[in-house]
Amino acid sequence: MNIWGPALDGQKRFRAMQLTRRSLVKTGLITGGAAAMAAATLDTRASAAAVLPRSNPFTLGVASGDPWPTGVVIWTRLAVSPLAANGLGGMSSSTQTLVWQVATDSKFAKVVRSGTVAAMSKNAHSVHVDVGGLLPGRVYFYRFRLGRYFSRVGRTRTAPAYDAVGGSLSMSFVSCAHYEYGWFTAYRRLAEDQPDLVLHLGDYMYEYKGSPPGSDTPRQHVGPETVTLANYRQRLAQYHAAPDLQAAHAVAPWLVVFDDHDVDNNWADETPENAASVPGFMTRRAAAFKAYYENMPLRKASIPSGPDMQVYRRRPWGRLANFHMLDTRQYRDVPGCGSGDTFKECPENDDPARSLMGAAQEKWLAEGFAGSRATWDILGQQVFFGRRDATSTPDNTVSMQSWDGYPASRARVTDSWMKAQVRNPIVLTGDVHAHWASEVLADFSDHDSPVVGSEFVCSSITAGGDGYDVPSGQHPWAAYNPNLKFWNNQRGYCKTKITPDSFTVDYRCVPRVSVKGAAAYTRARFVVDDGIRGMRQTYDNPSTAYSAPAPTTERKMIRDTVAAETH
Repeated sequence: MNIWGPALDGQKRFRAMQLTRRSLVKTGLITGGAAAMAAATLDTRASAAAVLPRSNPFTLGVASGDPWPTGVVIWTRLAVSPLAANGLGGMSSSTQTLVWQVATDSKFAKVVRSGTVAAMSKNAHSVHVDVGGLLPGRVYFYRFRLGRYFSRVGRTRTAPAYDAVGGSLSMSFVSCAHYEYGWFTAYRRLAEDQPDLVLHLGDYMYEYKGSPPGSDTPRQHVGPETVTLANYRQRLAQYHAAPDLQAAHAVAPWLVVFDDHDVDNNWADETPENAASVPGFMTRRAAAFKAYYENMPLRKASIPSGPDMQVYRRRPWGRLANFHMLDTRQYRDVPGCGSGDTFKECPENDDPARSLMGAAQEKWLAEGFAGSRATWDILGQQVFFGRRDATSTPDNTVSMQSWDGYPASRARVTDSWMKAQVRNPIVLTGDVHAHWASEVLADFSDHDSPVVGSEFVCSSITAGGDGYDVPSGQHPWAAYNPNLKFWNNQRGYCKTKITPDSFTVDYRCVPRVSVKGAAAYTRARFVVDDGIRGMRQTYDNPSTAYSAPAPTTERKMIRDTVAAETH
């Protein structure tokens, strides 16, 4: 019996599998719980109440995420018309029954787990399969089927066993993909690197309404500013339909956390950017969270409950690394002095009770540090952690949106990892639309304070549009912020190599995002050695082809930085 028939894998067709249920079980290609579901797995028809779509509904790709040693979440969402205004992708209200497979090879000659899952209209026909029973530290391949239609094949991997020592990890981290500002080439270049793991640190999408006809942006958003559930579903479908993003999702499992634009610019807890819209903001937040979950490879623990969603979590990678994924939006105090998007002196910042994460998350993080046995403890989080005083005067002109606006909260985090004697603390950051390297000081008010950790900040995928390089690799603020070691204003991502001996970061740049298919290059490389506080630069490659003069005055630099970080 031909179980699967011909199927699409990008431009290639899968080889048909001529196996019966008995031979599948006998040869071990279906094992454990999958064997019990074999009968259901072999029935690839749509559910009785459903009518198959007239075209392939797997237009939004596939994804995997939150890997454990014995499992991973696999995801897809059905849409025959991704840009449908009702957010349902042109699908009917019928429930569709999908077949899923996980195999040890991309041809699916050895299927190790399989089953069925319902794609329902109430969830925008998205599905999350928490696949268990896998082996630690292994690469797997997965796909979905609906009737005669196949999804593309995704590549994923499980984490090493909890007590696994040694090994290495290739990990990339990204943030801030604004559809209108350019092409997602950086996602494509990341996929070509074939990392083991990807961290997305927020602003997966932007909520702004589409630019008017005739705008000079390379691409346009469809629809109004995202406020309703239908708006968010439509916008996220537009992003998922981008081939470069699909390639990045299909190459490795992701760990994701949201930031402001995934809901509303500069929101904090129950307060939106526009205070006049407060009465309806929690309804908007609930819609944004539901759509976010529907479109991300997250575990059931992150299913939203109205306007609340659990996204801070810890994912170990053997004894090599702990990933502490933070939420710096949902529990933060409102920015001080009534400002969320300017650099200013703010007396309210000195209030020790103010927190960027909330007391419960601060406690959770401290407990994670105290219990860690990992070589590297990595914070995956959204906003600039280190000091960035915007002027040379002694008035502490800092961003209210970053950790500078919550210095007591930041000090509690660094104190907790010093108290726990964390071996190698690393902070990874998105948000600011530029590459930065910054040391973490024990006390940022003292320029001579010892270095206690390192922060690496990735640029945006597209937000900010085509940028420029500065041959010196130095931001003008570095003169009065000794923690700032590197800056580059091009788009891109960060590529890392983590071993027991070192943590290496390559700042990867795509000089132009206004055109398709630009090449990427490594602008700089920094290394943190095991047991050594502080980073060292081992590679410097200034761009000459796409460099442009940096702003020459302090005032212009402040204005441009604020504009980049808040839009």
